[in-house]
Amino acid sequence: MNWNSLDEFLAMGGYALYVWGSYALVLGLMLLEPVLAEHRHRRALAQARDNLEEC
Repeated sequence: MNWNSLDEFLAMGGYALYVWGSYALVLGLMLLEPVLAEHRHRRALAQARDNLEEC
């Protein structure tokens, strides 16, 4: 596809909401994943520590 201006590129042929919305959603999920992984890691360590204390 050939765009003649930045405005045409950003409009994405009338599909800008879907295109840029998809990019924003993926970016948000990519930023959220490390936070959630760290939370799961800390919870697993705490559970392992609790299991060791019970033994």
